[in-house]
Order: sequence, then C-alpha cells, then structure tokens
Amino acid sequence: MSATARTVTIIPPTANRFSPSILVNEEKKRVAAYARVSTENEEQLTSYEAQVDYYTRHIQSKDEWEMVEVYADEGISATSRKKRDGFNRMIDDALNGKIDLILTKSVSRFARNTVDTLTTVRQLKEKGVEVFFEKENIYTMDSKGELLITIMSSLAQEESRSISENVTWGQRKRFADGKVSMPYKRFLGYIKGPDGLPQIVEEQAATIRLIYRLYLEGKTTSAIAKHLSDLGILTPGGKVRWQSSSVESILTNEKYKGDAVLQKKFTVDFLTKKQKINEGEIPQYYVENSHPAIIPPEIHDLVQAEMRKRKEANRHYSGKDCFSSRIVCGECGSYYGSKVWHSTSKYRRVIWQCNHKFQGNERCATPHLYEDTIKQAFVDAFNSLIENREAVIAGYDAVLEALGDTTELDAQTEKLCGEIAVIAEDIRRYVEENAREAIDQNSYQQQYEDQAEKYGALKAKLDEIEAEKSNRITTCENIHRFIETLAHNEKALLEFNEDVWFASVEKVVVYNGSDLTFHFKDGTELPWKI
Repeated sequence: MSATARTVTIIPPTANRFSPSILVNEEKKRVAAYARVSTENEEQLTSYEAQVDYYTRHIQSKDEWEMVEVYADEGISATSRKKRDGFNRMIDDALNGKIDLILTKSVSRFARNTVDTLTTVRQLKEKGVEVFFEKENIYTMDSKGELLITIMSSLAQEESRSISENVTWGQRKRFADGKVSMPYKRFLGYIKGPDGLPQIVEEQAATIRLIYRLYLEGKTTSAIAKHLSDLGILTPGGKVRWQSSSVESILTNEKYKGDAVLQKKFTVDFLTKKQKINEGEIPQYYVENSHPAIIPPEIHDLVQAEMRKRKEANRHYSGKDCFSSRIVCGECGSYYGSKVWHSTSKYRRVIWQCNHKFQGNERCATPHLYEDTIKQAFVDAFNSLIENREAVIAGYDAVLEALGDTTELDAQTEKLCGEIAVIAEDIRRYVEENAREAIDQNSYQQQYEDQAEKYGALKAKLDEIEAEKSNRITTCENIHRFIETLAHNEKALLEFNEDVWFASVEKVVVYNGSDLTFHFKDGTELPWKI
C-alpha cells in the first residue's frame, strides 16, 4: 500500500501582523496625545502649553484621524504612575476601547520607569492600541518596537536616577549650610518670608503659645486637642478637629524655639519616592538660632522634661482636673482620683482618694480628702511662703549660680567627644581595611567588638552628662518661674487660685492621719497638717 501524498495548502494572510495602525481603514482612527512637564516654573509651563497646542493642531490636521483628547499632567514627576491623573485616565480610556493611537513626545515623557513603560505598552498592545514616540520614531506595534522601548526606557530610568541624586545632593548641601525650609502649608506659626526664611504669623503663634502653656499647666495632649477643637481653632492642615498626635508634634518640634534639625527623613528609593525616618543611616544637622523663635528655648526644654517625666512615671497620667496626677498616695505611690458623693442630692461633695485604695488584698490606709480641704491647705501653705518671700528668694541666688555653672560638665563633654571621634575613626579604618585586604576575620571581629564596646560606654557617659545638663536647665527654669510666682503675689491669697497652683506645685504627697507634704517646683518640700 503506497503512502498518501502529503498536501499543503497555503492560506493567504488577511491582515498585516505588524503595525495595525498603518493599515488603511475606512473608519477614522481615534487618536489621543499625552503631554507632561515635571516642574511648575514659568519656562516649563510654556513648554507644557506648547505641547498641548502642538498635538491638538497635529491631530486635527489629519483627515484620517479623529481627535479624542490631549491628556496632560502638569508639574508631575514621571518616576511613578501613582500621581499622574491625566496619564492614568488616558490608559483607562484606551483599555476601554476609546483610543486607537496615542502620540507622545518621547519615552522619557511617557515614563522614566522601565517596568511601568513596558507593562503599560504591553497592556495597550493586547487591546490593539498603538503608541508612537515621536522623538525616537518608535511605533509600539512594530516588530522592533519593544526592544527599542526597553533600551530607551532604561536610559530614561538612569536619567531619573541621576536627577534624583543631584536633587538629593543639593538638599544635603543646603542642610550642611544650615538653610532651613518648612512645609509651610501644613506648619502652624510660620510663613515663608520675603528673604526665604521662616517668618512668624502672630495669630497662629498665639495658638502655639497656648498649647505650651496648657501642657505646662498639667493638661494632656488629648485634653488640649479637645480644647482647641472647642475653640474652633483650625489644625495645621486646616481641619476643625484636632488630634493629640498633632499637639504632641507641636510640643516636640524644635523649630518653635528657633532651632532646626535637618534631614529627619530621607528618600530610600528614587523610583517609589519612599521615605523613612533617619535613624543614623545618613548625617543630620542641628542648626541653632536658624530663625525667629515662637517659644523661648527654656520653655521648650521645660516641656520636654515634663513630657519625659510623664512617660517615665509608672502610673497613668491624667490632666482632667487641676488636682489630677498631682496628689500622690504616700503609701503605695498611686495618684489620687476624684469621686463624687451624693451626686444627686444637696449633700453632693467631691472627694479625692487613692486610686489603689480598693484594689488588691491590702488596702492603703491613707485618708480621702475633700476638695475644699485640699484648696484651703494649699492657700495656707503658699501664704506661709509669701510671709518669708524675701528670705526664700534671697536663698536662691547661690543655688541658681551653682546650677548654671556647667564649666565642669562642658569640659567632660568636650573630652568624651574627642575620645568618641578617635574610636569612630578607628572603627571606620578597621572596616575599610577589612574590605580592602584579606585579614584574619576572628582578629578583625574581636578588634571591632572591642572598639564598639568602648564607643558604647563613652556614648552612655556622654548621654548621662547631657541628661544632667538638661536637668539643671529644667531646675533653673522651675526656680525662676516659682520666684516669679512669689514676686507677683505680694499679698496673701484669700482663696484658691488655679493659676498659682499650676505655677508652683509639683505634687502633694498624702500620708496617714492628717499629714501632707507640698513639693513645690523649686524643689522646696513643705510638710503640712490639715
């Protein structure tokens, strides 16, 4: 049986597999264009307007084309698609069958991210949508298109990297020169002045001063946030409702005392623009007296000390009432809290007692106190200080002089900084030598760990000295404020004054029986019987 002869029938093509955009169709081709500039300066805006005008005229001049739209993004970086609304809307329209051909100036105008460029082009290609890059003369439906796009977009991505590195270098150079900039649109208290430096907005500065005053009077950040919201004061972002985090940010920002820490954050990836908090990966710069201060430095430092004290306390801090977190049980160390007795009758009274009194098996024996009793005890105790005001104030001269003399601490700081610099240089040299030469790794690791341990010990000593200096500054400020309070109250108090209470009392410790001890902010401890 002979084998059947194999026959092959050729089926001629009915469509060109390359560049469907160049086929002659009876229907008009729906054409759009994309224009973009990446900055908002006058020269670039002129270029932007020129691009839009050019593509509008070009498309309308072709009888075989039907104008869809010139999509555009103004003042937008091209390293990512996330913020490019015009671009994203164009792609959505194209994928939904509204566009056949997209015109754009170049690959770099389209995108500077290789992955984004190729992904987008392939998505469009699958839907039969072609892109024409005028500068490179590339049609994406052409057989050579994808290879050329890959090469060109890679070059564009490297250009973007170079631009990003140049911008970063410029920012760091400005930081090193101590030039301060602020996010003025979301920064309360300052605007950019005619000379380019921060200028105080007095109306907003009053809010900043109010926040600091309320905090030093014992209010919590959440209580301050509620107070500001109730007053109708807008947040830095222009919102009506304040958050405690916004208040804390204002309280901890060194710019309000006229200084500036530069490069608190840095960009991790030039493509994603992702930023992270600088935890020592790159240099930071601290600029003193960089701009006008809204808050005196000593008040700002006092707030930082108060904030540390509240966080370090092993009990919950409350600023709900003037006595909250200021009356302490002398037996267990807990704060006293308020209770209302006979709340719905004419015998209603507010009492304060240890919050731990009825917790656990062992109850504290310290007594409860009537609110009126606390107020009268304070009035009497403070008046006893006023009677001896001149002697009390005179006794502070030597104390303030001793606290203000930081000569010895400064000498220790200078010595430690020198030793730390030497060790840091040794560590850097060890690391470079290990990277450059083949050395025994056990020996290298031992040397590195020894030096790192010395560095850590010296750094810990330096931190202790800085903490001591900070404590001295805080104590001096508390004494000055206490002296000022005494000086402004020459006559005995006739009734409880909340402002004087906040300005003078650190805490009141309650013991068994009728014994109290007033701890004033100058460090004075005054035992008192009720």
